[in-house]
Amino acid sequence: MRFLGNIEAKVDAKGRAFLPATFRKVLQSSGEESLVMRMDPHQKCIVLYPESVWNSEMDAMESRLGRWNRAEQQIYRQFVSMVELVTLDGNGRFLVPKRYLQKAGISQNVRFIGVRNTIEMWDIEELESQFIGAEEFSQLFEKMMSEPEPQAPEK
Repeated sequence: MRFLGNIEAKVDAKGRAFLPATFRKVLQSSGEESLVMRMDPHQKCIVLYPESVWNSEMDAMESRLGRWNRAEQQIYRQFVSMVELVTLDGNGRFLVPKRYLQKAGISQNVRFIGVRNTIEMWDIEELESQFIGAEEFSQLFEKMMSEPEPQAPEK
């Protein structure tokens, strides 16, 4: 499952937003019914994970944690405690809790971006401040894509 697109939308006074139709189609074709909402741990945006993607991410995270390591368990607990299960209504709307809107700096105008197998929800101005200029982007992209791919360790 892969989400593509960059779509502007609005959040209403009650904190509801319409999930763009292109993203709803991807969810429906994949048999997904629920999303998991979480603030991004690194950036000022909300991330929507299809439930199966969230579960895979959690399995991967749990496999890296020591069950009896106090610090790792605290980080995991804090990470999963800031999650909301999201279901779309018949019109494709979902409720964004006020605390998420405040943390992401979203008042009304938002932009949904498909990023791999997740959907990011940004305040439009915040998102624009994250982008770099075209020339710098071109140079960094060329450098990144021309570096050799890491080799798998030999067995």
